Amino acid sequence: MHLANRSLVTALCSAVALCAALTGCAPQAEEKAPDRAAGATASCAPGKLATRATGKLTVGTDKPAYAPWFSDDEPSNGKGFESAVAYAVAKELGYDRDAVVWQHTPFNSAFAPGAKKFDFDINQVSISEERKKAVAFSSGYYDVRQAVVALKSSKAAKAKSVADLKDVKLGAQVGTTSLDFITDLVKPGEKPAVYQRNDFAKSALKTGQVDAIVVDLPTAFYITGAEVPEAEVVGQFADSPGDPEQFGLVLDKESALTSCVSGAVDALRKDGTLAALEKEWLSDALDAPVLK
Repeated sequence: MHLANRSLVTALCSAVALCAALTGCAPQAEEKAPDRAAGATASCAPGKLATRATGKLTVGTDKPAYAPWFSDDEPSNGKGFESAVAYAVAKELGYDRDAVVWQHTPFNSAFAPGAKKFDFDINQVSISEERKKAVAFSSGYYDVRQAVVALKSSKAAKAKSVADLKDVKLGAQVGTTSLDFITDLVKPGEKPAVYQRNDFAKSALKTGQVDAIVVDLPTAFYITGAEVPEAEVVGQFADSPGDPEQFGLVLDKESALTSCVSGAVDALRKDGTLAALEKEWLSDALDAPVLK
């Protein structure tokens, strides 16, 4: 190549490089952001969610599945408040009853860190900021209060206030807000008894190993009405300051279904379905004295 031509090529290359550099530094037209609203609508298309099994909705819950949340320890029969809610949510999402698959999930495993074997779990799991670090929650489907159940012959049965519970032996299921109420609100003089399952706590109550146990209010009325007739609901705790305690459906932390499931719960609350199911299945959970 001649020297003159070589100089010309060099000059052209330098110009191209300079142009590229300037273009790279210059403001670029913003790439259009994806239409989130349209994407959400598409991802929530009835019966076409990105579920674990195509065309199926996998719902987790513990075993035994206690009344009044379930009936006859059989989540799939549609009886009991949470079984009915699960099927109502499924229908709202576009899944018929025969498309719902139940998956046994121990209570503590539902909101523990790690991948889940369900699309959502329903098992009286209270929404909390601590649990949100490991899992996602739907909107709340039930506003709950905690209650104290004691044998009628127990000294705990005479309690009229939170202070009256400080000197009694209390028990609750591990990992529950019931246990949190004991440790954080009552702060009893004796360390509370902690049980892996509620039926163990009930057995301890029956045999006098504890003076009283703390459970959610509907469960408290069921225990005294059907399981331990020699016990009574002593009272309920007042709502915590701020937002009320609520049960929520549990989803994997990164689940793409969370907004869809929350939308379904919100729709069921708005059209009165949740209130109707609560009246049908939890009507025995009447008012109890408030322990202040």
